Amino acid sequence: MGKKGDLSNFERGMVVRARRASLSISQSAQLLGFSRTTISRVYKEWCAKGKTSSMRQSCGRKCLVDARGQRRMGRLIQADRRATLTEITTRYNQGVQQSICEATTRTTLRRMGYNSRRPHRVPLISTTNRKKRLQFARAHQNWTVQDWKNVAWSDESRFLLRHSNGRVRIWRKQNENMDPSCLVTTVQAGGGGVMVWGMFSWHTLGPLVPIGHRLNATAYLSIVSDHVHPFMTTMYPSSDGYFQQDNAPCHKARIISNWFLEHDNEFTVLKWPPQSPDLNPIEHLWDVVERELRALDVHPTNLHQLQDAILSIWANISKECFQHLVESMPHRIKAVLKAKGGQTPY
Repeated sequence: MGKKGDLSNFERGMVVRARRASLSISQSAQLLGFSRTTISRVYKEWCAKGKTSSMRQSCGRKCLVDARGQRRMGRLIQADRRATLTEITTRYNQGVQQSICEATTRTTLRRMGYNSRRPHRVPLISTTNRKKRLQFARAHQNWTVQDWKNVAWSDESRFLLRHSNGRVRIWRKQNENMDPSCLVTTVQAGGGGVMVWGMFSWHTLGPLVPIGHRLNATAYLSIVSDHVHPFMTTMYPSSDGYFQQDNAPCHKARIISNWFLEHDNEFTVLKWPPQSPDLNPIEHLWDVVERELRALDVHPTNLHQLQDAILSIWANISKECFQHLVESMPHRIKAVLKAKGGQTPY
């Protein structure tokens, strides 16, 4: 037995085309898989009204939140991205004749394209530093991937034994991840765990050095002389390499600046804009290490085990992974230019 009941507009069009092609009701029913009664009814409606669209009213309960209500709910979201479902429902019901429940609010928000997501974490960038980031991007907008291959990237990171799962959630649409009202700003901070310093370039991963105490200028000088110098002179024997470091206080200490001046004939220190982790591809390598740590079958239970796990994960990062990050630099520069020195998705 063929399909009965109302058909979609596309199916109704197929029926009309079949009948207009001189197929009989039986032939049309056999070809399309609809009942003979349905074929006859749809074709008669087309002959009488000249339309293939269904004129039947949609079934089901009438939506409690019409287009005007959706606009009102959208304004509530724009006013407070962090509002909970309960708060949104309460605020919506204020001043309306027919109140709605939280389930209706959730359904309406999803119909509008909103979902509850964690806000994108970005650094808090001051106006002065936005200008410096923009200046850096303009100065390097013509650099090619080949140019960025001459840069050695470095940074410190801290990995914790335990992590907090408590996170703020917001309401946003799919394309609003970088909307200012959908962001949570972060600042550099400490924490328990193991701190490491690392460097890499497009050509190879560099050393990963555990830091047993807080990194000060004296300890950083040892890292620069023992690890940065041999890496740069080996990878860039023609003295065409650039060493990247951020603007941490220990990096800007006088003894560090003097050391770099003494070796400026061997490589160049890249002048780095402040508050720019999105421009440093090594940040993504820290993310790789973090994800691999969380994915371990047996999690470290002490700092010594954690350090061993970090070193092992770092040593096994694929070449394709870190090379792809360096090759993304032209896109990162364009993103900073587009954001006029502001936050980027990287």
